[in-house]
Amino acid sequence: MPETVVIATRESRLALWQAEHVQALLRSRFGLPVELLGMTTRGDQILDRALSKVGGKGLFVKELETALEDGRAHLAVHSLKDVPMDLPEGFTLAAVMEREDPRDAWVSPRYARLDDLPHGARVGTSSLRRVVQLRARRPDLVIEPVRGNLDTRLRKLDEGHFDAIVLAAAGLKRLGLAERIRGTFEVDEMIPCAGQGALGLEVRTSSRALAETLQGLVHAPTMRATEAERAVSRRLGGSCSMPLAAHARWHGSELRLAAALGHASDPSAPLLKVALAAPVADAAQAEALGQRAAEALVAQGGHAYLDAAARLDAAGAG
Repeated sequence: MPETVVIATRESRLALWQAEHVQALLRSRFGLPVELLGMTTRGDQILDRALSKVGGKGLFVKELETALEDGRAHLAVHSLKDVPMDLPEGFTLAAVMEREDPRDAWVSPRYARLDDLPHGARVGTSSLRRVVQLRARRPDLVIEPVRGNLDTRLRKLDEGHFDAIVLAAAGLKRLGLAERIRGTFEVDEMIPCAGQGALGLEVRTSSRALAETLQGLVHAPTMRATEAERAVSRRLGGSCSMPLAAHARWHGSELRLAAALGHASDPSAPLLKVALAAPVADAAQAEALGQRAAEALVAQGGHAYLDAAARLDAAGAG
């Protein structure tokens, strides 16, 4: 265990809140000296292109992993939704903490609901998952990308670039911006992405003492639920061009998993959806449930959707 635990974090206001939250817990629960190492990632620097065009959400974690690898930091705090399904060799997800509100938030100064928008209204989101689900409900809307941190996105809305934007409710609530939420989409209306609202703590696999300590921050129900969600994406080879949603909820000892897969390049293609449930007591059972959901999506014709996402990935790489 290091004398002082250094947390690598992005320097956005939300990322700093998350790192400071973990810092406070490590100090109060375990009496550990903890410092922060603020960093700017490529995902923060590239704001003029969609994430799916420049490498996906993994751009938000690579620099933090480099800091862990070269010893400048011992722990990285991530929004779990940004963490790739398969970590590089030598790294592990030591803990998943209790989830905040996983839902998507509707933010608009003029319109109370999605259904209130006039024909051709502009909605901002850079999430392909949100795009396909919004289009499935309102194909008449103009959906445009909006990048940047939360404050930047809200400013663009306030300046009139959009009639509404869709954001993660968790981030708004964590930053004390809950009053900006005009409404929330229930998870049956807009299925969240895997891990949405949860924090993941990443360490080197060699940091065994620190990983053992971090077990004290694990929220087992959230960890099992997100393992099932992430298994859907892992089984489908989830990529930055794949509009994929997966969210699991507990009903007693049973985990109920909903997933949806959209077509990356054909807006007229139907949204594929599946809902499954099973008793889940451990990681293996959570993984199995996620794999079943993924296979059910493929059985509905998902191969063509996966091929479309792969072609876009190849085009972006080229």
